[in-house]
Amino acid sequence: MARDLFTREITQLQDEVLALGSMAEKALLDAMESLRAGDVVAARRIVEDDQKINARRFEIEEKCIFVIASQQPMATDLRALVSMLFIVTDLERIADHAEGIARINILMDDEPLPRRLGDIPAMADRAVAMLRDSLQAYIEHDVAAARRICEADDEVDRLQDSVYDEATRAMVADPTTIQRNTYLLWTSHNLERIADRCTNIAERVIYLVSGRMEEINVSKY
Repeated sequence: MARDLFTREITQLQDEVLALGSMAEKALLDAMESLRAGDVVAARRIVEDDQKINARRFEIEEKCIFVIASQQPMATDLRALVSMLFIVTDLERIADHAEGIARINILMDDEPLPRRLGDIPAMADRAVAMLRDSLQAYIEHDVAAARRICEADDEVDRLQDSVYDEATRAMVADPTTIQRNTYLLWTSHNLERIADRCTNIAERVIYLVSGRMEEINVSKY
């Protein structure tokens, strides 16, 4: 009976981790859509909703700690709970970076539409894919899929370099664009950090399955 209870608790916690992941993904998708459309109302809603994501993270952490204290799990079971604690932190941070993009959109409120965002939408698409893939690897305990996350991270880094190069050239050519391009650089930085958080989740998948911590987000280029 005790084992059945513990299994149910672990399953419920995993479902809550995935729900938090869905909230973080929605925040990112909504932030990028509001940036493309110049929708300040939507951006402000994303900023307000970030508190809900923070609260959900803390709820999951409290439940994990309670299960650890009450069940005193060992080996794989303990790794599962410890991994959840780290993963929900990264998911909450991903949502924070999405909130950062929403705040940038608010700062860019008076910019004429349509907005020219260069490689930033491609960065966002890859970051969203990395988030989905890292959580899928977590669900399936797929170490091979977790290791592949670093390849996508390298692509996000390359796109960030492209955004940086384009922005700096534009600022040198026309100093009146410095503020706008600074906002774009801040946006690309948020997306790059989201990708890094996804590699953190992938590393926790490896730890969950093997019991070993490995750094997989080392750039290959």
